[in-house]
Amino acid sequence: MIYVVIGFLWLSICLYVILGGADFGAGIVELFTKKRARDKTKEIMYESIAPVWEANHMWLIIAIVILFVGFPEIYTTLSTYLHIPLVLMLVGIIARGTAFTFRHYDAVKDDWQHVYTQIFYFSSLLTPFFLGLIAAATVSHSINPDATGFLELYIFSWLNWFGVAVGLFTVSICAYLASVFALRETTDRLELGLMIKKSKQTMIFVVITGLLVFITAYLSDIPLLMWVFSKPLGIMATVFATICLLLILRAMNRQKLLPVRALAGFQIIMILVAATYQHNPNIILFANGQHLSLLEHVAAPKTISALGWALMLGSLFILPFLFYLMASFSKLRK
Repeated sequence: MIYVVIGFLWLSICLYVILGGADFGAGIVELFTKKRARDKTKEIMYESIAPVWEANHMWLIIAIVILFVGFPEIYTTLSTYLHIPLVLMLVGIIARGTAFTFRHYDAVKDDWQHVYTQIFYFSSLLTPFFLGLIAAATVSHSINPDATGFLELYIFSWLNWFGVAVGLFTVSICAYLASVFALRETTDRLELGLMIKKSKQTMIFVVITGLLVFITAYLSDIPLLMWVFSKPLGIMATVFATICLLLILRAMNRQKLLPVRALAGFQIIMILVAATYQHNPNIILFANGQHLSLLEHVAAPKTISALGWALMLGSLFILPFLFYLMASFSKLRK
C-alpha cells in the first residue's frame, strides 16, 4: 500500500505543478505584456485558466495531507526548517486568490482595481518563486539539522544561489504553461499571433533559467548533472522533454494546436522525472549526509493502509468530477 500512497503523492505534485503552474503563469504572462495588449491577454488567460482556477489547489491540499498523515517526519522537517518560505508561499496563494476575486467580481470598478491587479501580478510571480526555493532546499544538502544559529537553520537552508535559480526556473515554467495552455483559447489570427509570440518568449526563458539551474548546481557542488544524465531513465526523460518542446514549436508554426496542452503537461512530468529519479525515494537530503526517505520514514502500516484506501476511494469521486468540470467549461466557451 505504501507504493499506492507514494503514487498519489507524486500524482498530486505533478498535477499541481502543471495546473497550478498554469494558473500562476496567467498573472506572470499578463504582468510582462505591454500595456496596450494587457486587456486582450487578460481575457484570453481568463478563458484558458477558468477550469484550472476552480480546482488547482486541491492537489496541493492532497499532497500536504499525504505528507502529514503518511510521512509525519518529512512533514515536520519541511514545516520546521522551511517554515519561512512556506508561509510566504501560502500568503502569496491567499493574496492572489483574494485579488483575483475582487478584481473579477467587484461590482464597483474604481481605483482599487489597480491595487487588486498589482497584488495579483506580484503574488503570481512570487508564489511559484518560493515554491522553487522550497523544492531546491530539499535536494541541495543545505538543510543542516546540526546548525545552531538562526540564519544557518532557517535562512541559508533555502536562500542560496541554487534556490534562486530553481525559483526563477519555476516561474518560467509557470509562464510557459500558461501561454501554451492559452493557445487554444484564441479566437482570431491577431490573438493567436500574440499568444504564439508569448509562448516562444517563455520557451526561451525556460531554457535560460534551466541552464542557470545547472550552472548554480555545479558551483554549489550539487550533483544535478549526475542525477539527470547518469541513468538511462533520466536521459530518456530529458530527450522526451526536448522532443515535446520541438513538437510544440512545430504545432505553433503550423497553427495546429490540438495536442499542445498534453505535450506541455507531459514535458513537465519528464522534467520532474529527470531531476528526481536518481535520488528517489530520498525526498530530503541533509547537509550532514543523512536523508529522509519515502520508504523508510513512514507512518505505521495501519495508517498507510487506511490512507491508501482513502486515496483510492476518493479518486473515484475526484477525478470524474474534475473531468466533468473541465468539460463544462469547454462547452460554455463553445
